[in-house]
Amino acid sequence: MVEYVWLIIAFPAAAFLIICAAFLPERRARFAPFVLITALSGCTVVALLALKAAAQAQHMPGLNEAVEAVWLEIGDLKISVGTLVDPLSATMMVVVSVVSLLIQIYSMGYMKGDPGYGRYFAYMSLFTTSMLGLVVSSSLLELYVFWELVGLCSYLLIGFWYRKPEAASAAKKAFVVTRFGDVGFLIGIIWLSRATGTFDFVAIEQLVKSGALASVGLTWIALLIFSGAVGKSAQFPLHVWLPDAMEGPTPVSALIHAATMVAAGVYLVARMYTLIQAAPYAHDVIAVIGGITALLAASIALAQDDIKRVLAYSTISQLGYMMLALGIGGYFGGVFHLVTHAFFKALLFLCAGSVIHALGTNNLSEMGGLYGRMKVTAITCLIGALALSGVAPFSGFFSKDAVLAAALFTPGADLPRQIIHYPLFVLALFVVFLTAFYMFRLWFLAFAGRPTEVTEPAQPVPTAGRGPRKRQQAKPPLTAVIEPVQHRVHESPKRMTIPMVVLAILAAISGLGLMTWFGHFLGQKYEGSHGMAGYLVMVVSSLVAFGGIWTAWRWYGKQAPAAERFEAMRLHSFLRNKWYIDQGYAWFVRQVVLVGATVFAWIDRHIVNGFVDGAAWLTGWLGARVRRWQTGQLQWYAMVIFLGVVLGVIAMTWLRVHEWPWGWSAPR
Repeated sequence: MVEYVWLIIAFPAAAFLIICAAFLPERRARFAPFVLITALSGCTVVALLALKAAAQAQHMPGLNEAVEAVWLEIGDLKISVGTLVDPLSATMMVVVSVVSLLIQIYSMGYMKGDPGYGRYFAYMSLFTTSMLGLVVSSSLLELYVFWELVGLCSYLLIGFWYRKPEAASAAKKAFVVTRFGDVGFLIGIIWLSRATGTFDFVAIEQLVKSGALASVGLTWIALLIFSGAVGKSAQFPLHVWLPDAMEGPTPVSALIHAATMVAAGVYLVARMYTLIQAAPYAHDVIAVIGGITALLAASIALAQDDIKRVLAYSTISQLGYMMLALGIGGYFGGVFHLVTHAFFKALLFLCAGSVIHALGTNNLSEMGGLYGRMKVTAITCLIGALALSGVAPFSGFFSKDAVLAAALFTPGADLPRQIIHYPLFVLALFVVFLTAFYMFRLWFLAFAGRPTEVTEPAQPVPTAGRGPRKRQQAKPPLTAVIEPVQHRVHESPKRMTIPMVVLAILAAISGLGLMTWFGHFLGQKYEGSHGMAGYLVMVVSSLVAFGGIWTAWRWYGKQAPAAERFEAMRLHSFLRNKWYIDQGYAWFVRQVVLVGATVFAWIDRHIVNGFVDGAAWLTGWLGARVRRWQTGQLQWYAMVIFLGVVLGVIAMTWLRVHEWPWGWSAPR
């Protein structure tokens, strides 16, 4: 089966071409999702077969190449392209295919009636193609090509509603911020290829294991490659683009935050895990940045009122959790949490989209009491919140415990590393509390309590027009009837609720079902298998999670005065303003970048341009005078040649007798 893994790229790529060629016109756009869903169904079959093949090849050492072809030969450097099937890539193929398929089914209901319906599914096809190509790439250069294509697709999807200024700005911000990390990533790829003579993952891993790269700046190479992950996976300090990406459609947010773009950075670190662990200090830097990101984003999520922004900062925090695990040597914990997170975070975003679809608002303060009218959404969201909070027996409990165990029980760690790991363990426990608190704050504000009476004008009556495509919504008169939004809330259609139910089942059972088998499949021992000490970590983390849930219930479920006091504190304002990091970037751009640009613009206009203009003027002035010597008379030209020869002979004779300037010797 591994010989046909390239089909997992070909299916969504063909869907993209078919949709662009046949289904972009509005009258045929309704068929576009069926093309993509068919393609993703094929991808899922291929991914499951590849997973089976990878599981059957466990007795084979190293990585399993499926297809490889020479792309370019430059001197001794041979650049190949191909597909790679190993436990990591096979796992990610299944996750990306399954989550993407469910999100596209959900999108049929969520995006119904949107004027860009066909364009949306064309972008989604290209986005899925890019991510699957990134996952199965067999070389760093091939991965980088798909890496940049993922960035392009994210720009198109975040700015899908490009007529909305906020969406256009968010798309540009995401594209520009991630470029900073990608530049470092490209430098790291070039440096590594110069040191190894190859881009191939298998060859690089073998060289690292043999110790051949010990003296080629391995730490700097690892950190430069990690800089690409910092941008794509929204790690501190390049995390600022991800919350603004919420301006895109909610299914786009679900796909970006669950299984595609932000997962690419974690996948990159996992793919280069052997190199990073061999690089002195690089893994510690990754662990510390992951810990800072997890704490920073979790604290900001406490004070956000936009339901999608709460989930966005939750994603940043969980990505930091994964980076922390990979940095401290918890390969199993980091990859396992990446898989479980894809299920429950996609679920939570689809639940948020269901609420927004029903109410027409993202604001948590305008929600409340939705459980009675949206029971499927409320229950599936509760399952996602429990999984994200790390409550047993949901999937997040097992992957979170694997991360905590990796921080506490790092095998073979020396004293300096233990000094780093123990504070990171405490930080990770605190993040567990914050995660449970902000997730159940979201659930209680949205689904518990009494409905918030938000009113808006009744639905406007369409104006007359020629045909359905000419029909437009008229603005209601000032005397329009005002009706409560909550009175017309209803559950989302089955096209939206069925994917939510499937993801809820995966979020509930995937942890328990995969924990033992997945560790063996990845070839990594579960770090939490330490007898009573391991069970103690489980108990403590569960108590911390229940403490966060209980606090959220006391403050927001029972509407205690403590919540109002917290929201009146300066700390809440500090967190609501996202630690003022965005404002700091804005100040830096205004006071440093723009001022510097003004100075350089003046230098360019008055000095550089002045020099160029002056040279042009001098050339013209000399040309006007030399032009007078061009008389067209042969006797004049002959006299000039004769004088030139005489002066040359005199100069050479003088230089033979006297020394040349600056000690030069005269030619003989």
